[in-house]
Amino acid sequence: MNHRQTLAIIGSGPSCIYVLNHLLEGVGTFRESLAGIEIFEKRRSAGMGMPYHPETTERWNMSNISSEELPALAVSFADWLRGLNARHLEDLGIVPGEISASEVYSRIALGEYLHSQYQAMIAGLSAAGISVRERTNCKIVDVCEEDDRVTLVEDTGARFSCDRVVLATGHYWPEKDRPDSGYYTSPWPIAKLLPPPGTTFNFPIGTLGASLSAFDVVSSLAHRHGTFEKTAGGLRYCPHLGTEDFRIVMHSADGLLPHLQYSQAEPLRDIERHVSEEELLALCDEKGFLRLATFFDRVGRRVLTEAFRKDEMPELVAQLEDADFGLEDFAAKMTAEHDYADAFEGMRSEMREAVQSVDQHRPIHWKEVLDDLMYTLNFYAELMPAEDHLTLRGKFLPFLMNVIAALPLISGRMLLALHDAGKLEIVTGKVTVAEAGEGATTTTVEIDADRDKSEISYRVFVDCSGQGALELEDFPFPSVSAAGGVRPARAAFVDPKTADDWPEEKRKMTFEEQGRRYFPIGGVDIDRHYRLIGRDGRPSRRISDIAFPHTSGVRPYSYGLQACNDTARLLVAGWAAELAESASD
Repeated sequence: MNHRQTLAIIGSGPSCIYVLNHLLEGVGTFRESLAGIEIFEKRRSAGMGMPYHPETTERWNMSNISSEELPALAVSFADWLRGLNARHLEDLGIVPGEISASEVYSRIALGEYLHSQYQAMIAGLSAAGISVRERTNCKIVDVCEEDDRVTLVEDTGARFSCDRVVLATGHYWPEKDRPDSGYYTSPWPIAKLLPPPGTTFNFPIGTLGASLSAFDVVSSLAHRHGTFEKTAGGLRYCPHLGTEDFRIVMHSADGLLPHLQYSQAEPLRDIERHVSEEELLALCDEKGFLRLATFFDRVGRRVLTEAFRKDEMPELVAQLEDADFGLEDFAAKMTAEHDYADAFEGMRSEMREAVQSVDQHRPIHWKEVLDDLMYTLNFYAELMPAEDHLTLRGKFLPFLMNVIAALPLISGRMLLALHDAGKLEIVTGKVTVAEAGEGATTTTVEIDADRDKSEISYRVFVDCSGQGALELEDFPFPSVSAAGGVRPARAAFVDPKTADDWPEEKRKMTFEEQGRRYFPIGGVDIDRHYRLIGRDGRPSRRISDIAFPHTSGVRPYSYGLQACNDTARLLVAGWAAELAESASD
């Protein structure tokens, strides 16, 4: 290599922070090859990330992750909090002297922490001779790969040149809000959903989904329409006068609420905890496919059996020891075990187990192991065939996402208090948002619950169903698409005839390329080290993509900040391998 390279990172949230951290950890490798890093952030301040930024969230929104679950940075979250003065802690809603590594704090507090670590990463890299420059209020709208350089284009027309770029743009919602009819495509920024200061909403508000982000909406609105009081059994909600008709209705296809926070023996996920990369690759069949059933039988069955044994659940141990009890049987069994006629009463009964688990540091091993297994599979999902991607998404992920969502106990207590006060309910059924006519002042949703159809109109309705994989036409850097530098993520079929029996909607999505039949799994294609794969099937040597909405087809299970860390680690490891290869040529 004749010159030291420049790296551009578009986006300065957690993915960027963990890339910086791994570069700093490997500074001996990169010092001679990396001259500088340019970080582009569209907001006024960098180093937080959208879910934790004061422009998008507020103190009543919980981060849903504790200090002990955060991948290591220079200082732990809990130790950083302990270093703040009492006034600062009070501003963050934290009681001085009661800070715990297992406690969950607000998104705002976590954002300030991440910003402090981001600054520490920059200082460390600069001290090692790698310059870092921040460009805030800078929105990059295009990326052009030209010869041996990459050019970034700002919305002002300004252009920046670099040797390689990492796309770390985070969440992206291409649809626009329709505030005139009260429809919002996401909860962010949360301020857009709040009543003007000194006023309240005295009417029902709807959410699509009963997700963790839906609870941010619930929490922010609840605190502006009443107060929570501690009781011997939990919390009681006391509505303000004039809010008699205020309530929140969460629409959930299956009528499920997430499970609650629990103690873990190993709070940090590890891709190779239960199976090494070498062992996992050896499970692939002669065509190179990793089958879900094989992964379950050869890895999952063993570790889940041990977990249920530790949790003293002999019925599940016996079923798992039966070779005829397969993955789909297991998913159906566990779904039925946690399918409550009343979701709130189900949460109330689970609250006792969750409190005992957290207070007595008693792990719930099967939930933790199930999470481990899915985390591992996530980083090898490109090896699965189309048939198994459909099984994973249709029969396993819906159950899994609810079981291991780990809603903080305080959030669970708030939901129960609001429900007991008649201010929160959940409606089961698939929801379709009706087209809003000209001049509409409400949003109408059509509900299909086992063919029992109904309609409800809301003055405020918020889509909290989460970030889906973007379509290729929504890829935000048009020159990359135009040059063939990106293609839709896809999975090949083990048996191409399988798709002939699929519903027409899915069958029409399949396509053939170079004699193989594929199903588009969403998002854009990447290799193991997150390099974009172009139309020619080759990975880019200059453009890497770690934005979850772009890559969630290939990486279908997002585990928040822990996934950000491992994603960054794999990306940096891939770059280090490239440098070593170049040096040996």
